[in-house]
Amino acid sequence: MEPTDYENRLKLLEKNIRILQKKLDRSEADRQQLENASELRESVLKSVIRGLEESQIALEKRGNELEAALTNLQALQMKLVESEKMSALGVMVAGIAHEINNPVSFIYGNLNYAYEYFQDLLRLVELYQCHYPEPVSAIKREIEVIELEFIKQDSTNLFQSMSIGAERITEIVKSLRTFSRLDEAEFKAVNIHEGIDSTLIILNNRIKKSPNNPQGIQIIKNYGNLPLIECYAGHMNQVFMNILANAIDTLEDSLLSTQLSGVNNKIELTPNRPQIHITTSLIHNNWVEVRIADNGLGMDEKVQAKLFDPFFTTKVVGKGTGLGLSISYRIIIEMHGGKLECHSAPGAGAEFVIQIPIRQSKSA
Repeated sequence: MEPTDYENRLKLLEKNIRILQKKLDRSEADRQQLENASELRESVLKSVIRGLEESQIALEKRGNELEAALTNLQALQMKLVESEKMSALGVMVAGIAHEINNPVSFIYGNLNYAYEYFQDLLRLVELYQCHYPEPVSAIKREIEVIELEFIKQDSTNLFQSMSIGAERITEIVKSLRTFSRLDEAEFKAVNIHEGIDSTLIILNNRIKKSPNNPQGIQIIKNYGNLPLIECYAGHMNQVFMNILANAIDTLEDSLLSTQLSGVNNKIELTPNRPQIHITTSLIHNNWVEVRIADNGLGMDEKVQAKLFDPFFTTKVVGKGTGLGLSISYRIIIEMHGGKLECHSAPGAGAEFVIQIPIRQSKSA
């Protein structure tokens, strides 16, 4: 091969190498650009993902805040409604107590005088009979018509029954005042048994015998020897009212269920007499416990889990609001630093257990 051809081929080879080198450089530059673009896209994508995660966390936090605000608003609404209800009840009780107490006092205070006057008249009649044993025929007929001898015998029973009736009305008025505790808006040491008894008197119309419940509801009280308890007496009576009213409701439902079962099976059933057991005792030396148990239908665990939730109720529409037990729970837990539990099983009745300290701390 001649030197000229060798040089030409060498020059061509160098030229191709330069071209390949340039292509390689461009490829490297393109690769670098692609890598930079990929890193940029990855960075942007990571930034977007972080932004979305932060937004999600912020939305969840905001949602939790709104849910908590709604819960607090519902609780505040319940407290306001219940406060207005108790205030209205207090005004109503005060008016009823005033309107009834005055005339009853007049009647009760004058019964003794009326009885004495009546006895004076009877003695006068007997004196006439003694001195004029043979009255004219018109007087004889009148004595037979009015049955004078029966009037003499029955007058004592008549005035005694009127006196008992007046005393009963006085007790009912007193129970209304004890229940509402108009003069005990703050913590005060009270006899908790008086609150329970006053609540039972108010509910007496639902406890006594009726055509639908010929046996009535038997109240079995087992009161312990308790000291005076520091509490919001009116609110505690409200708790007793809610729990006792619920017990009466479930006993009525149990009785109705038994009656319907007897009709469907064409047999006559003799259900156990509806009962409510109320037991009070001193525990741990500085706490008081109140147990209110019924022998009604009971409830399953699913119902028990929601029993103290606001607006939860198993009653038919119009019969229950689902607020009674929720408010009772707040009264015991928040206002008195106590405990409120329910123990029940289907067919085994239900027992509510209230525990509160005898003395409330100043911080409470």
